[in-house]
Amino acid sequence: MRNLDLTSLRSFVAIADAGGVTRAAGFLNLTQSAVSMQIKRLEEMLDTQILDRSARQVGLTPAGEQLLGYARKMLALNDEIFGKLTRAEHEGEIVLGVPHDIVYPAIPQVLQRFAKDYPKMRVSLISSFTRVLKAQFARGECDVILTTEKEPDAGGETIAELALIWVGAPGGSRWKQRPLRLAYEHSCFFRQGVQAELDKAGIAWEMAVEADSTRVVEATVSADLAVHTVLEGSEPPYVERINHGGQLPELSKMKVNMYVADPVHSEAVLALAAMIRQAYVSRNGRPVVQERGDGLTLNDHNFAGGLAAAQ
Repeated sequence: MRNLDLTSLRSFVAIADAGGVTRAAGFLNLTQSAVSMQIKRLEEMLDTQILDRSARQVGLTPAGEQLLGYARKMLALNDEIFGKLTRAEHEGEIVLGVPHDIVYPAIPQVLQRFAKDYPKMRVSLISSFTRVLKAQFARGECDVILTTEKEPDAGGETIAELALIWVGAPGGSRWKQRPLRLAYEHSCFFRQGVQAELDKAGIAWEMAVEADSTRVVEATVSADLAVHTVLEGSEPPYVERINHGGQLPELSKMKVNMYVADPVHSEAVLALAAMIRQAYVSRNGRPVVQERGDGLTLNDHNFAGGLAAAQ
């Protein structure tokens, strides 16, 4: 019975990803000759050539292309085993507070990933308004909260900056009528700012709906009885962005801020925070320099390091 050498397979995958032996050696912190020797040993074991060295840039032979998929699976399983059996298990509960209008799309993806990496940790998700969440956080009732504000308070960090946009019913026309009918929750942070922008633009408005329920607002807007504002990318179902062509005022950008309890009761809290940061970086398609209320900044290298430290 013959066994494949995982170290050689890891070098092979690194070459395929890096496009050459030299770069792969740098990624693996090995010498070029050591990597070449591992590939030679792997080819001898398989009795076939897996790298095409005929061109200036190293490529894969048909056999190498076939091996690559198997190699990735074997290495992933190896790493998963080591991660599960060598990492101390974290148990307990984390309370995460998120404003209802930014729960989607990032938070479900984060919760799914976190549950996979920390199966014994329970995350209790609280959805409320920014003012309520900050009060709960101040009382020590939440471990991590997200907020939508213009600037973070002390201890908070900005993980995204998103435009506030007008939304209405698909194909609706209510936004063209005056006075402009608005639908908002009583405690919505955006409400007063939007009303001030309408006053500045000389656009008459009236409150059509003032509710405690987000669903009531969404139902009213989707029925083309009023308009609403949300952060770009968090539009609920059955409404759409209004292409008003300047007939409604352009609204300011708002910041998604994160607050993490200090001290944390578990390193898993730091891991969850790092996953949330990374989710917003991936969503925006670029790294962000995060502003903190205490004047410090964090970049994507920081939260990659934070996640590594937490794990």
